[in-house]
This record gives sequence, C-alpha cells and structure tokens, in this order.
Amino acid sequence: MPAAVVILAAGSGSRVGADINKVLLPLDGIPVLVWSVRDALQTDDVRRVVVVIRPAERAAVEDALAPHLGSAEIILVDGGASRHASEWAALRVLAPAIEADEIDLVAIHDGARPLAGRVLFTETLAAARQQGGAIPVLSAAHLLTSSLTEPPSGLATVQTPQAFRAGPLLAAYRAAQSEGFQGTDTAATLAAKGDLTVTAVPGSPTNLKITFPEDLVAAGRLVQLGSLSSDQP
Repeated sequence: MPAAVVILAAGSGSRVGADINKVLLPLDGIPVLVWSVRDALQTDDVRRVVVVIRPAERAAVEDALAPHLGSAEIILVDGGASRHASEWAALRVLAPAIEADEIDLVAIHDGARPLAGRVLFTETLAAARQQGGAIPVLSAAHLLTSSLTEPPSGLATVQTPQAFRAGPLLAAYRAAQSEGFQGTDTAATLAAKGDLTVTAVPGSPTNLKITFPEDLVAAGRLVQLGSLSSDQP
C-alpha cells in the first residue's frame, strides 16, 4: 500500500540570520525545501506529499516549488503555532485516505533537513512497515561539538524522516488533541498516546538540519564536494 510524506516547512529564518523562511533559502541554487520534496516524490511507494507552510508564505512556497515539480502534485496545508499543531493539521488532511485504507504509512520530515536523501526515506519507511514505526538515529561518533572535543559516550541524535503506520499514528494524535497534549516530535506523541513498536534505523551524517548560518554553508560544501548533487535523478 502507498505511503504519504509530510514535510514541515512552517518555521522561520531567524536563527539562520535570514529575513525569510530558511526553507526558501538557496542550496546549490535550489530552495532548501525543494530537496526534501523532490526526494519524497521520487521515493518508491510514496503517493502523497503534504507540505505544511505558514499561511502568509503560501505564494512564496508555490513559487519556490513550481519550477521543480514537473507534473507532480503536492498538497499545501497551513501549519499551526507549534510543531505538534502543524503535524496534526497535516494528519487531519490525510485522515480520509488513512481511514479508507488508501495510505498505510506516514513519514514526517523536517523541511530544514534537505539532504536526508531517498535512501533514508526508503529505509525508514521499510522499517516502519515491518515494525510499526521507525526513526533515524545517529551516534555521537558522527557529531562535532563547538570545541571539537569528543562528545559524551552514548550520546545520540534523532533525525527525520520519522515513519509510522498511519492508523495508529492518526489515533495517537486524535487522543493527544482530546487531552491537550503536545509532543516535541512525532515519536514523542506516539510514545505518550500511541501503542506502536518504534525501531531505530541508522541516520546519516549528511542529514544535517539548517538552523544556523554555518549549517547552510556546511550543506553547500557537501553538495560541492560531490557527496550529493542538485540534479540527482
């Protein structure tokens, strides 16, 4: 059965030092958001892609995506005041398809992580289909601290996309809504209000999140070094 991918793009550019949403900034000449949208559209079994946006940025997002979509269609959804509210907004739009068994998995991805790549999307969805839920995890061995010292032993970071069976995911968010609960991310909401086994899949060192100016510089260097390409098939 097909999967849906939700890409969260309702953030800002304040910490990256920009006066526009950071997902609209250029990375190798292409808006940051386009990288994730394109990967999602080109991942096997993904049939629906939902991009959660700020209402005031709808036209800007449409303009940024249009040159890169071809005949593909995506759904733009107005986000909320928090990450959890934005996820819930996307799930409400997908609810009819989930309830009709037209979608069996939902992956939720941060649009500020442009270099996740189709391989990580594919592996996360496959693990979620088998186990119930899956999140990419990267060990501290791949991390650098600001002082370049060795990170504490056992430290790990959680990435996106995070993928889950669609029915239980929707039920967990409905329960959270009725009880006024808001999770810090999708997995946190499932842990508090759901009943799914969630497994870890290996994250990617290149799957960095654009938060500060140096992150955008680092992503650009990865592209220029040939690790990734803006014209990937």
